[in-house]
Amino acid sequence: MTETAASESRTDHEASTSYSAWLRVMAVLYDPFVWLGELVGMRRRRRALVSDAYGRVVEIGAGTGLNVAHYPEGLDELVLTEPEPGMRRKLARKVRRRALAARIVDAPAESLPLADASVDTVVSTLVLCTVDHPERALREIARILRPGGRLLFLEHVRASSRFLAACQDALLRPWRGFAGGCVCNRPTLELMRGCGFTVEAEDQVWRGMPAIVHPLIVGSATVSP
Repeated sequence: MTETAASESRTDHEASTSYSAWLRVMAVLYDPFVWLGELVGMRRRRRALVSDAYGRVVEIGAGTGLNVAHYPEGLDELVLTEPEPGMRRKLARKVRRRALAARIVDAPAESLPLADASVDTVVSTLVLCTVDHPERALREIARILRPGGRLLFLEHVRASSRFLAACQDALLRPWRGFAGGCVCNRPTLELMRGCGFTVEAEDQVWRGMPAIVHPLIVGSATVSP
């Protein structure tokens, strides 16, 4: 290995280590950071969204477990996926406190360890903005959903306002570094449709949070025949 290659390898390793350390910090800070947004509307949205879950349910990127309290009783199975260890520990504590019958799985949204057409409901709340490969994640969701199954989603997206979209573009890199990889200007609705989903969604506003993540879409999607 040349000195240049070795130096680049060390730099990459240091960056990866630094990023992993920041994700551990984010696991601690996440709930306090979104607290006001939860209080002024997001908690209500979560409750309304997951109340429609039925059958075998998979939540991708379950994070610190902010949806855990809102799942209805009588589900056939609840699988909570979360690849980040710090988030997963907090998620496990919330599941234990709620005495919830749920299985926690270490898996990214792009590679779900579930059989084809084996799931009735997939839940995604503020996740598709952060995954590295959203199209791959959406194809995985389509793969595991049974015919007639639904993706229930609550996601922040690229703004329709030119001014706010320009702000999202300008602040993308610092926001992404701060917010654990979150892409504030991702056109998630268009990506869903491009991956073969039929989408029913309404626009809402994530109040109590920075303006660049205000634009929300909330709704459900099914795989087009």
